[in-house]
Amino acid sequence: MQAPSVFAHAEQEGFEQVAFCHHAPSGLRAIVAVHSTALGPAVGGTRFLPYATEADALADVCRLARGMTYKHAVSGLDAGGGKAVIIGDPATTRSEALIRAYARFIDGLAGRYLTAEDVGTTQADMDLIRRETPYVTGVSESLGGSGDPSPATAWGVRCALDAVAERLWGTADLGGRHVVVSGVGKVGSALVDHLIEAGARVTIADVSPAAIAAVRVRHPDVTVVDPAEAHRTECDVFSPCALGGVLSGVTIPELRCAAVCGSANNQLTTSTDGQAIVDRGVLYAPDYVVNAGGVINIAEERHPSGAPYDRDRAHARVAGIADTLRTVLARADADGIPPGEAADRTAEDRLAAISAVARLRGSPRPSA
Repeated sequence: MQAPSVFAHAEQEGFEQVAFCHHAPSGLRAIVAVHSTALGPAVGGTRFLPYATEADALADVCRLARGMTYKHAVSGLDAGGGKAVIIGDPATTRSEALIRAYARFIDGLAGRYLTAEDVGTTQADMDLIRRETPYVTGVSESLGGSGDPSPATAWGVRCALDAVAERLWGTADLGGRHVVVSGVGKVGSALVDHLIEAGARVTIADVSPAAIAAVRVRHPDVTVVDPAEAHRTECDVFSPCALGGVLSGVTIPELRCAAVCGSANNQLTTSTDGQAIVDRGVLYAPDYVVNAGGVINIAEERHPSGAPYDRDRAHARVAGIADTLRTVLARADADGIPPGEAADRTAEDRLAAISAVARLRGSPRPSA
């Protein structure tokens, strides 16, 4: 008998665990996907979205969980890949009971999965989850957490731009360089602040007039373009900081930039798009290398020494994204492959090496 698609999907991608959470009294319907715990407990945010179908929710959570495995691995973190989705419209179905019921399910996984804020969830949700389980990151500073991870993500993108600028122009100085930031939500708007401080010329785009207005209050001289035109705008760097799938067979030939470096997840639409960008003559900074600032930041909440979270320490560690990107780009050159593939290989090498070490658990220690 053929296995149901849900099992086939998980087995094909090598998932360790996929948990379905249902609690009728609160209306909770959620899925938690644990892709890998080879490097440590699976860590990843919880999305709260009105998926059209449960199949769509499953596909999304599995894709995102696998991406978290690679993000943690390439960033040198002792964390595995996981993700969760709550199915529903947060504007109408979010409640204290639903969030706390969800937290109980997380607690039942006994530390295999640690959650965090993501699209549709808030820091207040994380604080509520913390009342039911310790397996949550990014809680309020008053609870000993690191708070909103968006500033750290933006800082990571800014540091990645140092490596991009050095590669293209021989200097990390962004003074006078034109950067188009598409998506000025919490991460994109913070990135604009960094770019203006660095002396860059900035153009912004967003579907939200309120988001545009908020940036222009602080930086009235920024230029604004329609979101549909952002990737076509002539510039030095195109920085997608909104939804994924922005780089495709349609949009890549329209790029008029020297580099793409932004915080959006899953920027490439298909597996062939990485080579297409190379063929276009555009430097692509792999998204999950660039946007790792948030996960690096929350990793500092679980410092190996047991030390409490320290923002300066986290800030310095996030800056290491520049070196990670330099390493990935050097490998792409050496192996003659697109940067995205080089990032994948770098992550896979670390996963394989540490998985081999993990198999020693329970065996005699090697003799001196």
